[in-house]
Parts: sequence; structure tokens; C-alpha cells
Amino acid sequence: MFSGIIEEFATVVAIKKDRDNIDFTLTCSFTGELSIDQSVAHNGVCLTVVSIDGDNYVVTAMKETLDRSNLGLLKVGDKVNVERSMLMNGRLDGHIVQGHVDETARCIAMEDANGSTYFTFEYKLDREMARNGYFTVDKGSVTVNGVSLTVCNPTQNTFQVAIIPYTMEHTNFQDIRVGTVVNLEFDIIGKYIARLQQF
Repeated sequence: MFSGIIEEFATVVAIKKDRDNIDFTLTCSFTGELSIDQSVAHNGVCLTVVSIDGDNYVVTAMKETLDRSNLGLLKVGDKVNVERSMLMNGRLDGHIVQGHVDETARCIAMEDANGSTYFTFEYKLDREMARNGYFTVDKGSVTVNGVSLTVCNPTQNTFQVAIIPYTMEHTNFQDIRVGTVVNLEFDIIGKYIARLQQF
């Protein structure tokens, strides 16, 4: 379980394909605090630490994860938003994030907001998925590349988020441009409500 409050970004230092899986080797400032079997969110995807070697650690993404996320597009040198699992003894600063990415979206617009930046994202319009809670609502929560954000101006398959300078500086939003593919996790509460309405 995560909060969507990014700790920092890790850098991809190696990528190794193993049949349908991909092993990613990354480095970040808290590698020395990690342990084998620990869950860490990478661009919002919950992955298990499988090995640690000095300043580097390795996680494995399977085909299902690669099909639903942007991890298969990563290259050596890319920055990845990382967050360790949430401690249950403090404030929930973001929102409840599972680390189970639902699908990807593409940035279709960026707009200066006199200090901050509005990003508009578009995802596949799928009415069946929408009936199951895979949509956004105004002032609701959404996770983009693991970052907990507030939705504005949603349509059937687009939404905007406003990124303040701090978030821009400390996450890989600084690398997002029009055309960039990002990971989405829709709000779990909305999914449960949508599912309950089907009974």
C-alpha cells in the first residue's frame, strides 16, 4: 500500500530481458535501506526487490505489468518515481494507492499556469472499464506515474492535473512532454462503488 507521495526518483542503470519478464537495475539514495522481498512503487507500479548489490537494486516486471504500464518503454538513464510502502503509523498525505497500475495514458497538452503547469492526459475510451470504475471525477484522486494528484476538468477519457514547482522538481514530471506515456491508477474507492452498483 502506498500514498502517492514520491520520495525521489531512481535512475535505471541496467535492463535485462528474461523471457517475458524484464529485470530492471536501479539506483537511488535509499538503496542501502532496502531489503530483499520489499515492495517499492516504480512509476506507480508495485514491484518486489529481488536483489541488492551495493548502490544498486533489482526488480522484476512480468508480462501483465509490462502490458499495462510504461515500464517496457524505460531506457538506461531514465528517471523513475519511487516510493517505499506506506508506514501505518502516520498521516496519509496523498490517497490510498495500491501500486496496481490500471492502464497507460498519453500527455496531449501542457499549459503554463503562471508558476505551475497543467498537464492534460488522454486514456483509451472503454465503456466497460468505465462501468467498473476506471474513470476520473472532478476533484477526485488519480495516480500518474505513482504521484497522487487531484483531477480537474475530466471528460470521458481525458483529465488535467496541476503540477506545482516542488512536484516538478522532485518527480519525473520534469521529463513529461506532449506524447509521453504515463501510468494511471484510478481511485480504488471509485472502483469498489462501481462494482457494488452491479449487484
